[in-house]
Amino acid sequence: MDRIDFRSDTVSWPTPAMREAMAKATVGDDVYGEDPTVNALESLAAEKVGKEAGLFVASGTMGNLAGILTHATRGDEMVVGHDSHVMMWETGSVASLGGIVPKTLLTDAYGRMAIDAIRSTVRWDDVHLPRHRLIHVENSYGNKGGYPLPPSYFAAIRDVAAKNKLSVHLDGARLFNAAVAHGINAQEITQHVDSVTFCLSKGLCAPVGSLLCGSENFIRNARRARKSLGGGMRQAGILAAAGIVALEDMVDRLAVDHQNARRLAEGLAAMPGIRINLDMIKTNIIFFDLADDVHYSPQEIVNHMREKANVWLGTRGSRGFRAVTHYWIGAGDVDVFLDVLEDSLRR
Repeated sequence: MDRIDFRSDTVSWPTPAMREAMAKATVGDDVYGEDPTVNALESLAAEKVGKEAGLFVASGTMGNLAGILTHATRGDEMVVGHDSHVMMWETGSVASLGGIVPKTLLTDAYGRMAIDAIRSTVRWDDVHLPRHRLIHVENSYGNKGGYPLPPSYFAAIRDVAAKNKLSVHLDGARLFNAAVAHGINAQEITQHVDSVTFCLSKGLCAPVGSLLCGSENFIRNARRARKSLGGGMRQAGILAAAGIVALEDMVDRLAVDHQNARRLAEGLAAMPGIRINLDMIKTNIIFFDLADDVHYSPQEIVNHMREKANVWLGTRGSRGFRAVTHYWIGAGDVDVFLDVLEDSLRR
């Protein structure tokens, strides 16, 4: 890369193998179902998460919205974490475009809604009330430092959903980070949900795209939702080819990103002027804050790190930062980060 970029794993460039696969991809018209590379990607994705079918979409936001619109319709209600990605970072599209009412519940330090709270909030059948259709969950949980939630949590939600005839959709943008962190197959998580979206363009390093997976009938209907959102792509096999490389070659190596994140977090914990909770560092996302006695602002720190060593970092809140490791960040880059941050604090 042309910089040492810790802002997000979304900044990752495609690997050389992806670029070669894209150049050689066989393509067709995907809206007609005739792009063989897209079809191969969708089948591979469905297999990876133990579902019958998959749908290639432009982004995780599109995948989540298409999935939600397939499960529910205008005036229906979905249970969702108050600080989930779909509530915080997807422009309110569930309500503005779908007409679906979010019933938000508080989440704990790890991103879990209380099972009893979910159970008690499900509405009875009354003409005055929105109809509950869906429970929306997330793993790993981005707003809680990318914490990987265990299969048992989703099993408990599945039990509530089954007893109330509700669907469960998983925003698994970083699903494979969560699975690798737990040392399990992703299917151990996705077996408890009806549909799942996961991103190719984060830690898996592909340039574009996400997958929405579920039953054959669900995906058949989701294609209509995707079309209505402007997501009907044509010769998309050029993009899908990189996604195939991502799923075949990049999942297991996410453990390296986690190791580099841990290396960074431990270095931060030893640095005066920095506050960090090491117990929360389980995947590739690191949240940390400036101590109260540091007189620089986060933006001043960020600016200095860019100017000093071309190290890019994101701010979070009034005193905090978010750093994310990925394929293009190595152990040496972590050491550069720590050195230049320490220099920024000591100026």
